[in-house]
Amino acid sequence: MSQPVEYAVAVDRFLAAATLAGGSRRIYRIALTTWAWALADRPPPLGEGRRNAAPPVLPLALLDDPLAAIRLRKAFDTRCAVIGARTANRELSVLVGAVAWWRAQGWLTGDPTTALRPRPAPGPSGGNPRISARQAQGVLDLPAPLREQTFWHLLYETGAPIERILALDIDNLNLPRRCTRRRDHPSLHWGEGTARLLPLLVLGRVDGPLFTTSRGRLSYRRAAEIFRAATRPLDPQERGWTLHQLSLAGQQQSIR
Repeated sequence: MSQPVEYAVAVDRFLAAATLAGGSRRIYRIALTTWAWALADRPPPLGEGRRNAAPPVLPLALLDDPLAAIRLRKAFDTRCAVIGARTANRELSVLVGAVAWWRAQGWLTGDPTTALRPRPAPGPSGGNPRISARQAQGVLDLPAPLREQTFWHLLYETGAPIERILALDIDNLNLPRRCTRRRDHPSLHWGEGTARLLPLLVLGRVDGPLFTTSRGRLSYRRAAEIFRAATRPLDPQERGWTLHQLSLAGQQQSIR
């Protein structure tokens, strides 16, 4: 196999050789594209900008540059702060695997990931303090798109696990009773905010995922990125909050 010149071509060949399902392959590609921005010493775009931005065109040999390890370390530190250690660790694991495969092909001589180690993953609140009821209300008052407004209200008013909210289908909902239909889990019940928004979100739809993107069901990763970016102006630490913090705030309110 001839040695690729461009980083993007090397990514294509790595993914072609890997035994991955379609969804995993897409996640691997997104992670490796994110590292391309780091190698160019540029921050990756966030939110919708990340999905539509054209990544920098780089030579694969840039990974053998002495500055590559420094740039990757800086980018990893930033990613841990922005998206959390758990997701950043997954992105690092993808890069480590790709670099190992490229070295096995003889396309790289060094390994700029050697000094990088996964960070301890924080607990459910993401290592951040709880947000207050007033701060949570500030989130719900943000001028966000209908999908995000509905998702955040539903998460806060039910205090349910994020994964369960994202897994909801439209036919799971009993809108008149403001609850989910009882199936494998106990019913979720929501308040006036969600009750006002849900009918607008599902208008014209009778089945399928409740929260969607152009590619299908809204993913945890995408939802977390959007939430952190949207709440950054509200966070005194200017990092943005986590979905777990909003869920915990909702659970605290239900206890009261």
